[in-house]
Amino acid sequence: MRYPFLLAFLLGFYVSACSDAVQNDLGAAAGATEVGTEPSLLDVQDRKLLWSDEFDGTELDMSNWSYALGDGCPNLCGWGNNERQLYTEDNHHFADGKLVITVEKDGDEYTSTRLLSQGKQEFKYGYIETRAKVPTGHGIWPAFWMLGTNIDEVGWPLCGEIDVMEYVGRKPDEVFTTLHTKANHGDDGSSRITPYPSIEEGFHTFGVDWTAEQMEFFVDGKSVFVFDPKERTEEVWPFDQPFYLLLNVAVGGNFGGPEVDDTIFPQQFIVDYVRVYEPKE
Repeated sequence: MRYPFLLAFLLGFYVSACSDAVQNDLGAAAGATEVGTEPSLLDVQDRKLLWSDEFDGTELDMSNWSYALGDGCPNLCGWGNNERQLYTEDNHHFADGKLVITVEKDGDEYTSTRLLSQGKQEFKYGYIETRAKVPTGHGIWPAFWMLGTNIDEVGWPLCGEIDVMEYVGRKPDEVFTTLHTKANHGDDGSSRITPYPSIEEGFHTFGVDWTAEQMEFFVDGKSVFVFDPKERTEEVWPFDQPFYLLLNVAVGGNFGGPEVDDTIFPQQFIVDYVRVYEPKE
């Protein structure tokens, strides 16, 4: 979720937005490497589970999450992306052991929920994964992503951003995974678009295996993107620090829209779990 060229400070509630300039290819950053024709499969059986939220309760665990609220104004109107939704505490519930974020339209107003673990659950390295079912339709934009904990001090994009999964309804059958750094951000972020004809059907896993050496992204356990730059300056690799998690659904905006099909609402982003495993040895 990128907001190109914008440094924003709003209690840590930041968004960044993808753009149409992202190619069905890796980004321009040096060290972004193509995965092989035989994708590797991820196996976490031998790794220790460090933390998870299984969403088995009836209400949000506030030791894990906080809410972002409103439309970002006055400091970051439209959350830096010209998004249309208002974030509330009410657009989610729990059902069958899952978190359900519901996006609704009432008159001219779209409402949704955005959760972040800033100051509560923050991680440096490891395998981070969610299992979720994406909402669909033109104008919808769900995401599972991460921001560097030093964002309040250095701003975006120097803090770094890890977009584990983005989906946009106007580009069906595709999954977006992107890294934003000071060296490569916004339209030039290091990105991969993965064709996935059945991504709208049922649940899928989206994860990133993050070490001191590289980032490797996975969809349904298959490797889709590796980032391992030779240069390790803060501008190229801001990933040797803790990051916090975000879950949200946006409406419209620079990437999700600008047109929105109002006939699709309500839509639901259904999240089975978020899990963090220890780094691989």
